[in-house]
Amino acid sequence: MPPARPLTLITGASAGIGAAFARDLAARGHDLVLTARRVDRLDALAQELRSRHHGEVTVLPADLAVPDAARRLCEALAERGLHIDWLVNNAGYGVPGTFEANDWPVHESFFRVLMSAPTELAWRLLPGMRERDYGRIINVASLAGHVPGSAGHTLYAASKAYLIKFSQSLALENRHLGVHVCALCPGFTWSEFHDVTGTRQLMNKLPGFMWQTAEAVVREGHDAVERGEVVHVTGGVNRCIKALVKLLPDRLTLWLSGRESKRYRDLGEVA
Repeated sequence: MPPARPLTLITGASAGIGAAFARDLAARGHDLVLTARRVDRLDALAQELRSRHHGEVTVLPADLAVPDAARRLCEALAERGLHIDWLVNNAGYGVPGTFEANDWPVHESFFRVLMSAPTELAWRLLPGMRERDYGRIINVASLAGHVPGSAGHTLYAASKAYLIKFSQSLALENRHLGVHVCALCPGFTWSEFHDVTGTRQLMNKLPGFMWQTAEAVVREGHDAVERGEVVHVTGGVNRCIKALVKLLPDRLTLWLSGRESKRYRDLGEVA
């Protein structure tokens, strides 16, 4: 049985899908631990949630691109006697431009945030969930993990595909112990993601029906993990895209990806 007030750790909680998860779960009676780099935003969100829902909200700022950040975050939880029931691995971003256009430390930091940190947090927090026979892990992946990689944002789709496969294996290993693991795969979501990467102007060319709100993504994610769904693509349009990609020949889908990359990606040196 779940605890009366589950305790949820949300990474990347300062904006977008992470902040939407915080608001949704606080309204459902969760206590929260919020982490991200921007302390001012975390503090403002925590104050909002305490005032509105009267739950416990702990702020633990962390930059998951820093080596050992995940370990130190878990040590801070242990020092406070906080036992995590839900883990929402949401922190992420994109690196615009082609692979060789960015210095290696840029890619290295990306790997830490998008792949290493969520994996380590799951590894460190999973034993407690197994001992209590209850836990939920949501790895925020992407529709990009189901479709061919694109030119520009070279590592993004690869990192999301990793989260999907990792979630599948983790779910199979732990579902008999009351621990549900779900890879949540949204498509284009209204947030500041594309503002940060400098591609907002390009993204605005996409038709409105391609977009979802962060709140809609979170509602689908919550329902999916609770019913034990291991991989969930949000939105009917995105599910149709995933199905279509499976049906079309690989050469055709890769050609389509290359064509769309020129329209909606910052390719830097690529003509």
